[in-house]
Amino acid sequence: MAQALCEILRQENYEVDHCADGVEGMDAVESGIYDIIILDVMLPRKSGFQIAREARGKGIVTPILMLTARSDLDDKVTGLDCGADDYLTKPFMTRELLARLRALVRRNSRTPDGALTFEDISLNRNTSLLVCGENSVRLSEKEFRILEYLIMNQGQILSREQLAVKIWGYDSQAEYNNVEVYMSFVRRKLNFVGAKTEIKAVRGMGYELRCSHV
Repeated sequence: MAQALCEILRQENYEVDHCADGVEGMDAVESGIYDIIILDVMLPRKSGFQIAREARGKGIVTPILMLTARSDLDDKVTGLDCGADDYLTKPFMTRELLARLRALVRRNSRTPDGALTFEDISLNRNTSLLVCGENSVRLSEKEFRILEYLIMNQGQILSREQLAVKIWGYDSQAEYNNVEVYMSFVRRKLNFVGAKTEIKAVRGMGYELRCSHV
């Protein structure tokens, strides 16, 4: 079932990673690179309930959709109380699953017009435009995804490993210097639109967005 579900999601243009047990799944959740977590309750080594509870306890806010064969009301309540955002009982229709995922994506968006904002910049998800005041510039796919990830995790320092996996994927042969190269590209685009927002390198840790108010 997991393999079939992964294939369906890939056909819908989602990038998917599959974890076969709860411990591996918790490691993936803690990586912070995912936009949505589809979580089965009945997992070996650590249950979906435990993963959701631990994730929320650690401040991880990634939307969680629970999948389970259990249909009892108590189990649904338990899942939601553990931190799940939505609950789907097996067997389910593919169309319903995809609709639930779309709803979670919309709910997790910062603004209704498809834009993300940080200080003096706005990033339009529909057009890939970086906007600052009256100035704008279109970003390449990798530039867009890097800046999107930084804005979605504003206030946090993101490591080169997190960025590499998020942008290029676990199976990619991309090296960490790719992150630095594309960071320089994004910095140029920020300078081009005259933004006070900057991407700061934190020595030995990673990158974060900051704004100079000078």
